[in-house]
Amino acid sequence: MTVTTSRRTVLRLAGVAAGAGVVAAAVRPGLAAAATDVFQHGLASGDPLPGGILLWTRVTPTPACTPASGAGPAVGVDWQVATDASFATVVRSGVFATGPERDHTVKVDVTGLAPATTYWYRFGLAGAWSPTGRTRTAPAEDADLTRLRAGVVSCANWEGGYFAAYRHLAERADLDVVVHLGDYYYEYASGDFTAAGTVVRKAEPANETLSLADYRTRHAQYKTDPDLQALHAAVPWVITWDDHEVANDMWSGGAENHDPATEGSFAARVAASRQAYAEWMPVRLAADGHIYRRLRYGKLFELSMLDLRSYRSEQADGDDVDDPDRTITGAAQLNWLVDGLVNSTAAWKIVGNPVMISRLDVGAIPAWLLGPLGKLIGVPENGLVLNGDQWDGYNADRVRLVDALLSHRTKDVLFITGDIHTSWANELTTSATGLLDPAAAEFVVPSVTSDNINDFLGTAPGGPLSRLAASLIKVTNPHVKWFEGDGHGYGVLEVTPSRCRMDWYHLADRTSRTSGVRWVQGYSVGRGSAKIRRESPPSA
Repeated sequence: MTVTTSRRTVLRLAGVAAGAGVVAAAVRPGLAAAATDVFQHGLASGDPLPGGILLWTRVTPTPACTPASGAGPAVGVDWQVATDASFATVVRSGVFATGPERDHTVKVDVTGLAPATTYWYRFGLAGAWSPTGRTRTAPAEDADLTRLRAGVVSCANWEGGYFAAYRHLAERADLDVVVHLGDYYYEYASGDFTAAGTVVRKAEPANETLSLADYRTRHAQYKTDPDLQALHAAVPWVITWDDHEVANDMWSGGAENHDPATEGSFAARVAASRQAYAEWMPVRLAADGHIYRRLRYGKLFELSMLDLRSYRSEQADGDDVDDPDRTITGAAQLNWLVDGLVNSTAAWKIVGNPVMISRLDVGAIPAWLLGPLGKLIGVPENGLVLNGDQWDGYNADRVRLVDALLSHRTKDVLFITGDIHTSWANELTTSATGLLDPAAAEFVVPSVTSDNINDFLGTAPGGPLSRLAASLIKVTNPHVKWFEGDGHGYGVLEVTPSRCRMDWYHLADRTSRTSGVRWVQGYSVGRGSAKIRRESPPSA
């Protein structure tokens, strides 16, 4: 089911379609007529189903209708879905009403499509067609698939560089979907989180995002990036949020980067960010606003996308990480996740996981290896915590999840993870599994642009300090089979009935829009075992 049409072919055909198209509605006086003026923020598709797809764009009907302005008229935006890039055979169409109350964004949940089918789509307003997007529906639930490939990304900081990683993914001809694991954008004020101290390009607004207008403006800026637009137009995305879509190290009642005394109500800030997110992102949200959801790709795999910010307890260190009353998922989401994993009939159970679930032990052997001695000297069950913002800080939830997998003999679970800006291949172990029989595998992708180890250290990539850090992590964490702390880029996940393989690609220079990219490593996990193995470079 792999799409074989090249990105360059799509762009060429899109130009033909845009030049030939005429919107059925008459041009209205005062409205912009050029596609580049009307559709400044690109278009996107997301959350593919066997019979449907979510389509998104944003229109600028008059020059005054800038994002977050609250200005401009209500308009009806035409949309079309076709089986060909020239739109000779339009199979679904309609008009979507939008206006300043939703920042002139458009989200159409198209139904009645055929499974496992490539479609082209576009939007029209005032005599202008948008660029053409390509998307693909999911296969039927009982379809037998031989292969699927997904681009996997996380952590794209505007001020930290250019989105060349998105460009390289958009130029591939073999992706069925892109999975974004959170930190699609960053909330910081300009200059607060840069490229190792350098602002590569200035964020808008210049202040930290707090209000609805702030979040709308930051969303809009990101969607002017040509490489982000190209990847959205080339392939459907499945996305979840992490903390920076609101504020750094967010938990259910606050965040490290929020001061109520000077920044007001945290609940109001969350509400503003979530409204802007719902308007600007090609994501299906439930009626109550929750984002965790599950998508199925035939018999091959189910993808469970998590929300690890909205329901979690406040971050803690020390013995508190073992507290059974603390949670990273919330009870309802954890029950949903466990039920979905243990009852799935798919060959693979893949979890879109915003923060790392595998242990990261530092400075001590975990208490479950030390035995009674560990309890006497007060070592937490998971060992000393380096990053309490990950699952390490919520050990009870991790134990509950792994225990459920073991008790139901559920195998073939793979976590794909972002957040930590670095590249990892891990085996998930706890006290119940021991070191030799992991419960699941985990592949962690690097940041698109956000700072990582060498950036924080102020050293060259691959330098002695970075190599020392990698060595120390592997010595104290035998379940970590590979770690690389300096590269920026993306992963490509290939799923077949017999294995899941992740290949990591790193950019030459995140501060260059034209940066090249190189393959750096590949790891796979086979059916029936969570043990991972190193792979040779891909042949194609």
